[in-house]
Amino acid sequence: MPFHVEIGGSMQHARVFNLSEEDLMGEVVGPWLEDRPIAMGDREWRPSESSLRILDGPQMEPQDLAFGQGWSNALRASEEVTRDRLASAPAPHTPRVVLIEAEDAETGVADVLACGSGREIPWGEAGAMLDSRDPEIAAVILVRRKPAAPDPQS
Repeated sequence: MPFHVEIGGSMQHARVFNLSEEDLMGEVVGPWLEDRPIAMGDREWRPSESSLRILDGPQMEPQDLAFGQGWSNALRASEEVTRDRLASAPAPHTPRVVLIEAEDAETGVADVLACGSGREIPWGEAGAMLDSRDPEIAAVILVRRKPAAPDPQS
């Protein structure tokens, strides 16, 4: 059976009908659990600011969706499965983050690279990969400068 989804905010909502299980998991449930924006309707919805309803029911045909009656028809003919779908979804992928404190970024990176191989990539590329929650990312290294020691002469 297909799935029908409603995402809502304080005054607005968006609905989609006839999603496959693969589309539901990839486009709605996965991003929802990872607190990533979900594109639906004419906007992006942030899970932390929205509500979610998932219905499992029959295929909604064009006549079922006509005159703005799609959601009402889906509610009548479907079962709400929001909790079940969220609970049974695989755990969200979150990369490991390693914080290294060093005198400077070069020293921190050198310490990491001395233990294995690595390559430098542009910050924009890294940011895009992090924003998209690229499932191939297994770790993120953040190097922070140690605070300067107070001058004992002061």
